[in-house]
Order: sequence, then C-alpha cells, then structure tokens
Amino acid sequence: MSELAIKAEGLSKQYRLGQRERYKSLRDVLANPFRRAPKTETIWALKDVSFEIKRGEVVGIIGRNGAGKSTLLKILSQITEPTTGTADIYGRVGSLLEVGTGFHPELTGRENIFLNGAILGMRRHEIISKFDEIVAFAEVEKFLDTAVKHYSSGMQMRLAFSVAAHLEPEILLVDEVLAVGDAQFQNKCMGKMGAVAKLGRTVFLVSHNMGAIKSLCERVLLIQDGHLVADGCPDHLVNRYLAAVSPAAATGDITDASSRSGTQEVLFRRVALQSMDGVAVSQVHFGQPFRIVMTVEARQPVHDLVLGVFISTTDGTRVTASVNTQDSLPAARLAAGTHVFQVDLNPTLLPRLYTLDLLMAHTDGRDIDFVTDVARFEGLRTAATGSDHYPWHTLHGFIRLTGRWHFGQGGT
Repeated sequence: MSELAIKAEGLSKQYRLGQRERYKSLRDVLANPFRRAPKTETIWALKDVSFEIKRGEVVGIIGRNGAGKSTLLKILSQITEPTTGTADIYGRVGSLLEVGTGFHPELTGRENIFLNGAILGMRRHEIISKFDEIVAFAEVEKFLDTAVKHYSSGMQMRLAFSVAAHLEPEILLVDEVLAVGDAQFQNKCMGKMGAVAKLGRTVFLVSHNMGAIKSLCERVLLIQDGHLVADGCPDHLVNRYLAAVSPAAATGDITDASSRSGTQEVLFRRVALQSMDGVAVSQVHFGQPFRIVMTVEARQPVHDLVLGVFISTTDGTRVTASVNTQDSLPAARLAAGTHVFQVDLNPTLLPRLYTLDLLMAHTDGRDIDFVTDVARFEGLRTAATGSDHYPWHTLHGFIRLTGRWHFGQGGT
C-alpha cells in the first residue's frame, strides 16, 4: 500500500465570472446577426499547486478568505474538477466542506447516517456498529427521526461532523464549518480529529482558528492568491500569516469601531499604546512595561464605572487582563463629557503578536462599551537593553512568571 494519502501535481482551477447569457432564440439571431457575445472575466482560484501528504499526517491549510483553500478541498473531495493538473487520493475520503454536506434534506437524521455510510462505501452492518456512537457524539437523539431540513445549522453541523469522523474514513477533509458550533462542541471536534489522527488516518483541515491549527497540525500549507507559497512548521507559518494579515497598529480613533457592544452611554473614542515616557509604540521589548491610554466620552453622568483592558493572542486566546476595581483604582464616577484613563502594565509578554480589547461596565456586570481588537502590537524577542540571549524555545505559554525560589535541605 502506498505511503501517500494525497498527491497533487500542478492543480489549477479557473472560474468564469459574470452572469450567464440568456437563451437566444432564432428570432434573436435573425434580428441582430452581428451581435457579439458578451465578454466574460475569468479568475484563477488555484494556480499550479503541488504537494504530497503522507498517511497519518495532520495538515492545516491557512490563508486569507478567497485564497483558494476551499476550492482545493472541493477538488480533493471530487466535488469539482481541476482546470489543469491532477489530484490522486489513496484511500476512502470523508469530507465536511459545509453544513449538511451530503445530507438529503427530506430524509431523517437516521436515514442520512445510513446514506452517508453508503456513500463512503460501508456495509450496513458496519454503519450499525458505529450508529450509537455517532448519535451520542452529535447530541441529536431527540431529533433522530426528524427530517434534516428542520434541523438548525448547528444540529446539521454536529451530525455531519460526527458521521464524517466516525465512519472510519482513511482521509478526513474538514473545512471551516466548526465555526457554526458552540465552544464545547468545537472542543469535542478537535479532540475527535486528534483521536482520528492517532489511529493513523490523515486529516486535512482548513481553519481560521490559528489555535486549532497549532494544536492539531504537524504541518501547514500557506495559500495566497491561489498559490502555495509555503509548506512547513505550524508555529512559523501561522506567525508569518498573522503578521501579514494583522500589521501592528497600536494607536488611533476607535469611534467607528464595528466590533462593539453594550448600552453605550459612555463610549471609547481613542486608544494609544505608549512607552512609559509617553512615546507611541507598536512593539514592546521583552520585559518592558508599557502604558495604555484611553479617551472616553460620557453622554450622561455615570456612577460605579468599571474599566478593563484585555490582552489576547491574535488567534483569540485570552492572555491577561487588568480591571480598575481589581487593581489600584476604585469604581469611577463620570460627569458628562470627555475623560482620559491610563493603565501602566508590565506583563512580561513572550514574543508574538497581541490584540487589545477594552471594556467599560457597571459594577452589576452590565456592559456599557465592550470593543474588541482595538489595537495590535508585537512582543519582541529582544529586551530593552538589546540583549537577545534568552533560550526562547524553553519557554511555554504567553507570559513569563518571575518567582522567588528557595532551596533547603531535608523534606517538607
């Protein structure tokens, strides 16, 4: 048996843009015999993509929206044919490319499980042996004999993933469908894909969740404008991708920020990341304290105001936070008008890209203004002194803790 699971050579896919011309009758032709056919524009969704995936590998595909990731999976799933090039698949494929993939809407969940198993080439007794496990994982027991067209998108996704993962495909192709589910089910899916990989099966995963890519994948393909631009280590390529799509920008007007929620009787207007001497920065040296300055506008007097700043990685992992009522400043009382707050931080961030979220809330927990991803900045490998001798590869997590260690003789 071949050690390869997938071999792609020179894969390219061209699409024709624009509306299809309406049907022309004989009368149309006779009335205007010299009419030219409308020009159509074409676009290459993939261009000359080649790679090999071995059996048992867990490979992630990353890139911007429209880069060609989903087109690649559709070709590998034989949903669409390449314009040029070839894709050889060595093994039974289970694919989950969009919600409800392979489901017949008029059939029940039970019937669709057997339908999908048959499509995968499984015998009825094989499907029956996995049936209870599939249903339990998908959490759709109460709706098993209901037509799938009545399922919510989340229910369809849960059942589709469960079928694709449990019916023992040798190659599992998963597109960005897990975003439909809740956090608990996403974690279940991640665990299941890890278990599938440990059984020696191949997993090919498209995701914008960089945390999932890093934790699951041993290899990453980076696609840009239809081209495969890099193939290698997940940590390196994820950081390269995030740096390209998330340039550091740590100061500015956030009045028109779209990612905000709350009652908004007070609004964040500006945010600035500064060094301790008040200079605007977008990079922070290892171990260097820094300052966040926030300008807010109160449309009316507000009492018992809580302010918080939250630092996360660009894949959404919350790293640390500072809240005024938990640190040195009590709940604020604001008159109508403009006010400035600042907080000095020294979290000793490890080298990577970070994002900043801002929160104002009442002491009873009601959000006034919660704005996400208002600024981005980079933690540098070098200390403020310029030193770069630290063994970074020995560090784990996001923050370096400074502890006081004591050694003595004898037991505890």
